[in-house]
Amino acid sequence: MPSECISLRETGYFSDLICDYVEEKEGLTPFYHRFPSIESLGEQMKEKGAAFSAEVRDVLVEALKRQYSGVELSAATKGNIDALAGGDTFTVTTGHQLNLFTGPSYFLYKIVSTIKLAQRLNETYPDKKVVPVYWMATEDHDFEEISYFNFDGKKFNWNRDSGGAVGRFSPSGLEEVFRLFSAELGPGIYADELRTLFKEAYLGHENLAEATRFLVNQLFGRYGLVIVDGDDSSLKRRFVPYMESDLLEQVAYTQVSRTSEELKNAGYGVQVNPREINLFYLGDDFRERIEGSGDNYTVVGTDITWSRDELLKQLRETPERFSPNVLMRPLYQEVVLPNLCYIGGGGEIAYWLQMKDFFNAVEVPFPVLLVRNSVLVVSAREREKMNRLNLQSASLFMERDAFINKRVREISDIDIDFSRQKTHLKQQFEALYTLAEQTDKSFLNAVKAQEVKQLKGLAQLEKRLLKAQRRKLSDQVVRITDLQDELFPGRSLQERTVNFAWFYREYGSGFIDLLNEVLEPLQGGFTILTVKE
Repeated sequence: MPSECISLRETGYFSDLICDYVEEKEGLTPFYHRFPSIESLGEQMKEKGAAFSAEVRDVLVEALKRQYSGVELSAATKGNIDALAGGDTFTVTTGHQLNLFTGPSYFLYKIVSTIKLAQRLNETYPDKKVVPVYWMATEDHDFEEISYFNFDGKKFNWNRDSGGAVGRFSPSGLEEVFRLFSAELGPGIYADELRTLFKEAYLGHENLAEATRFLVNQLFGRYGLVIVDGDDSSLKRRFVPYMESDLLEQVAYTQVSRTSEELKNAGYGVQVNPREINLFYLGDDFRERIEGSGDNYTVVGTDITWSRDELLKQLRETPERFSPNVLMRPLYQEVVLPNLCYIGGGGEIAYWLQMKDFFNAVEVPFPVLLVRNSVLVVSAREREKMNRLNLQSASLFMERDAFINKRVREISDIDIDFSRQKTHLKQQFEALYTLAEQTDKSFLNAVKAQEVKQLKGLAQLEKRLLKAQRRKLSDQVVRITDLQDELFPGRSLQERTVNFAWFYREYGSGFIDLLNEVLEPLQGGFTILTVKE
């Protein structure tokens, strides 16, 4: 299938921080350990291998076997879980919320990026084993973010009360979502596959974590993807010393605060702000922050209180009741996984870049950070339209007015770019400034005012002529904007709005195979992928 790749900066949809990171700008080197490459990941293997114990491997494998109990495993996934017990096996990992029916389609691109990187590393280092991992954000409590998905221009919403870790939610109430979604799918083999997938996942499991594991395993199990649920007592027990450190010493707060200031001084914004305590307490229907005051600790919004000793006793006896926040979760992941690389979106990589000094302080190897693949899927019909209109892919990413004006200038039979006239006018006024300097400097302000007035007049005239040409070429304008609306629903990136079911209904599981064939995780750009009808 034909594909092309443009830079993230060229799209206009990514922050300077992420663009500079992908472009390896020197100012960001203090904030990461190794830049992603096949060679640097080989170095990461040596470092992580020396730091990761056989004991933790055994705990991880037993936890995974327990979590997969009752799930039909592919030979590839079973082999990867077993291999994790060996000292020469590592992981590359992505994480994501438990969005209903995967949410936006970039979920697929994160997973495929992870699978493809593992494949590349296995090819390059045949004496090692690299396993792709999806870390489910089962303890997240922001239900509003995960409670819907968009399909065919409609929003399918799960209406229920929020509260507590979403992975523990019963899927009750999703019968109506299934009924509406099923009707919208229409006929067809792939539509029937989607119906079955949704029904078996959400109407056949006891909680959202189990439903998501089933769904993702059905989609990616043949590639050997291993799915990890961090809401696990045995895994959290390995993390107890780090949670104690956060409660008593506030290491994350100190280190991340300092790094955040350094990022700001380097001219970048920060994604998250650390708290003195970066842990939540989990109840049956709540997940609330822990706050400390001297030797006393409370759970915000509840009557739960502890002394210092009582809190530590509770942590050691029931670690499953304690939940890391956005800053502690990455550390938790790296403590319990033999991980080489974290693959995430721009927002995720931004907060990881705040944490290298924190990892160094607690003596846990900091992983290689890789920005996931981004994809714009273009149908053969849409590509044909682009060709007829002589549109370059990159221009479709432009803001609407700039996109229209660029196109109008390209197809207009008159020149409506006044840049040359503006430059000529400025040159004329340079001579007037010189004359005013030589005669009476009090005229300088008058000359300046006249220059601003005439430049503004030229700009207004250019704008009016462009508007007139847009009316004259209205047919072309309608055709290009209709195409842009198709590919950028709601004037947003397709991958952030459209659910994978839109593509699966047309292409079936072959769409995932195509992504795995085309995407190159170390390429560092935005892929425009044309697919056959």
